[in-house]
Amino acid sequence: MATDKNKHLNEVLNTHKIRKEQALLDKHKSKRDEICEALNEKYGPDIYDPFTSGSYAKNTAVNKKFDFDLMAPFKRNAFGTLEAMYTDVYDFLLDRYGREAHVRKQKVSVGIEFFMDSDGDVVKIDVVPGRELNQDQYKDDNKLNLYVYSQFGKLQSGSDYIRSNIKAQIQNIKDNADKVNLRQKVRLLKIWKIHNTKTPKSFFLELITIKAFEKNNISGDIWDRLKTVLEFIRDNVKTISLPDPGNSNNEVADSMTDYEKMVMSDDMRNMLIRIEEDSDYIKIYFPLNEKFVSDDDGGNKYDTRKAAASIPPATRFG
Repeated sequence: MATDKNKHLNEVLNTHKIRKEQALLDKHKSKRDEICEALNEKYGPDIYDPFTSGSYAKNTAVNKKFDFDLMAPFKRNAFGTLEAMYTDVYDFLLDRYGREAHVRKQKVSVGIEFFMDSDGDVVKIDVVPGRELNQDQYKDDNKLNLYVYSQFGKLQSGSDYIRSNIKAQIQNIKDNADKVNLRQKVRLLKIWKIHNTKTPKSFFLELITIKAFEKNNISGDIWDRLKTVLEFIRDNVKTISLPDPGNSNNEVADSMTDYEKMVMSDDMRNMLIRIEEDSDYIKIYFPLNEKFVSDDDGGNKYDTRKAAASIPPATRFG
């Protein structure tokens, strides 16, 4: 029997609601607050109040894989260079949490992955150090410079190219006229990314989805709307411009290489072809979170084993 794509996608979204992992979410909030306090104690008058950014702040998080992004905004004279800022924050967090967590340098953040607790839960907090653009102006303009520790798409390591306004990025979704449908499509793309081990950054997926909403009439049922977004990405990802809403000179499209964009275009094309050929493929591209799937008898509502076990690539990029 063919899969009802709309029914399935609604169930996918339902099983991936972040509030279904409330206990783990509360643990993330507790660790976030602890790290905020530690940063304020360490840096005192040199730091503004850290705040939550990323998917949780934008209401686009899903429960299959999530962490908290914690923005740490420093004053302009706190450090002589962005590299010094990044290194100092890393050294502090390593000293403070190195005995209870894996602390590692990432592209623009310092990742803290706490060891598994007695419930089997793992809390992940990514601390993003940023330095205000102009001394004592951050509270007025929210503008920050970030340090690029390692290759970030086309951006070379050691670059201070990423100048942004994190609060403007958060507001960019909140101000969208169709924000409910927009957030829904971003969540579905993140579910595709997580379950299919794909590489696009969540911010890239968010901005290209916003662009699809701007350029198209996104209407119809949930599958029709998602299909329109997938078709837009297929046709435009290789050449699209995605300026950062926090700084129009920061080209977010450059966070992916040309090859990665080509692969993503092929991914969208293959996905659309497969689902058109056999609706059961939607269960592979957009699977349920089986942890939260049960019917009244305690069994699975959807037996994903009936869907194709693997996806044969249509091209060499798969």
